[in-house]
Amino acid sequence: MAGRATEPGRSVTSRALGLLDAFDSTSPRLTLSEIADRSGTPLATAHRLLAELADWGALVRRSDGRYEIGRKLWDLGLLAPVQLELRQVAAPFLLDVHTTIRDTVHLAVRDGLSALYIERISGRESVPVVSQVGSRLPLHATGVGKVLLAAAPDDVVEEALASLAPQTRHTVVDPIQLRRELGEVRRRRYARTSEEMSPGAASLAVPVQVEGGNGPVVVAALGVVVPPRRRDLLKLVPVLEVAARGIGRALARTRDFR
Repeated sequence: MAGRATEPGRSVTSRALGLLDAFDSTSPRLTLSEIADRSGTPLATAHRLLAELADWGALVRRSDGRYEIGRKLWDLGLLAPVQLELRQVAAPFLLDVHTTIRDTVHLAVRDGLSALYIERISGRESVPVVSQVGSRLPLHATGVGKVLLAAAPDDVVEEALASLAPQTRHTVVDPIQLRRELGEVRRRRYARTSEEMSPGAASLAVPVQVEGGNGPVVVAALGVVVPPRRRDLLKLVPVLEVAARGIGRALARTRDFR
């Protein structure tokens, strides 16, 4: 992977943040040279800063020499409002849904052109899924993502339609077809996918809304992942809607979502 251009006069803080930014869901463990290359940082500087970050607890150096994100960053991340308040409010509702359907239930918010998964509950009988807490998946290929994209500003929708990439052979990559689907999501208030993100998995999702000054505002999406041939998929819509309304009402009572 080509390194990012090094900016002259970068501060120590920006260099350290650049090293952390080298990690992502596809590369959770990296060597010193990989981190230096990805961040555009000189090897000697990267070595020094990585040692300081490891001493502080932001990174952990494994026995094989590779680095991974440390517990300190995880602990701090849990304090972010999107993690702390939304997860705490939604957790009992997600548990209720999981208890009812016995399949994976997750909650996501929009982060640019990605669905950021902030909570997930699954069991031994659940369909294997690629989403994890903290992972980001493309909006156009997931049920929660389509719900969030349907509620996004027009410029976000246009940007997403201009950059559709296939995740499987079933992913919708035709802008006209996806635009039509988003219209259907807005009309019927739920989205569904079948093997668009990963083979062997279908998804169903509904919006989580709170009342704003100009009407309801979509703040998250609640979804489930089930086997693609599950015939009663649409019968799960009311289950999700009840939980989503409960989350929305609880969020409305918290300071940051009023």
